[in-house]
Amino acid sequence: MIHQKMGIPKDKVVCKGCRQQDGDHYHLPKEGCATLTCAKEKGVDFCCNCNDFPCVLLAPLADQADRFPHNMKLYNLCRIKKMGLETWIKEEAGQIRKKYFTEKFVVGKGQAN
Repeated sequence: MIHQKMGIPKDKVVCKGCRQQDGDHYHLPKEGCATLTCAKEKGVDFCCNCNDFPCVLLAPLADQADRFPHNMKLYNLCRIKKMGLETWIKEEAGQIRKKYFTEKFVVGKGQAN
């Protein structure tokens, strides 16, 4: 188990999201999540509500993408901006994570059916 290998309490390993954990997670630096700090400073609930969206704090990277699926963050924020939070929650929130971890990707076509 990862929590045993890293000497971290089991409940601290699961990421519930930056806002629910107030940027406090074992893999973040002591100063917390820079993206969450920025959103708080700008007074926005979601980065897609910011005048600077998208910005460098959300840039998708290939480095450690297998461990940290934050590339989905930018995609989800774009969808929220386009369709609105309530519609996104009803139509996509639960499906996105499931598809991300179980579906196959085809270059140029997105998720393969």
